Amino acid sequence: MREVVDGVFELNLGFVHVHLVITDEGVVLVDTGLPGRSARIDKALAEIRKTVGDVTTVLLTHHHPDHIGNVADLRRRSGARVFAHAADAPVITGAIERVAPNRLVKLVLKDPEPTKIDQLITGDESEPITGFTALHTPGHTRGHVSYLLDRAGGILFTGDAATGARGGKVAAAPRMSSVDPAEENRSIAKIATFTFEHAVFGHGRAISGGAVQRFREYASAKAR
Repeated sequence: MREVVDGVFELNLGFVHVHLVITDEGVVLVDTGLPGRSARIDKALAEIRKTVGDVTTVLLTHHHPDHIGNVADLRRRSGARVFAHAADAPVITGAIERVAPNRLVKLVLKDPEPTKIDQLITGDESEPITGFTALHTPGHTRGHVSYLLDRAGGILFTGDAATGARGGKVAAAPRMSSVDPAEENRSIAKIATFTFEHAVFGHGRAISGGAVQRFREYASAKAR
């Protein structure tokens, strides 16, 4: 685990990241990683002198199992409020079955335990909790959400709207895991209209300093 900016920590859980944010109201988790990794999140909380009881909010970027794997357990043990977009909610709550791109992915990424969502995110932009703006960034999933935190010049929690590529560049998520790659590119262009210095990703290296410019470069190249 490493501190990206003051009070924002990136925890590597295999091939996916979970982000922990210390706020005045408690600890905010952005996504929860692969199923069965709650103990690793507990350990990370202990490293920053916190416990699961300090977690007050879980912000979910989308319904894929490597991002919602531990949300049911964490919600149950912490009492945290869970936020997710209305378009992805039926998969998270178990109302409809997850559709994997192929059988291998279905076997490797097992279905997480369903959980209740305490507040649905709707519309293009909203403020789920103080300091965070939720940006609807569909393409990877219909209800994908990225979160912009007003801290240190702005830090974007990209989720899988994009990935962090080599050389501090931005790339799109693999096509087989996205429901609409063209819409995903439009979402990256939307992100590029905001202002932020830092970006963290569900997959790939964080960008510290001038992050929005990397998004603008990607959007400009796709627009040609």
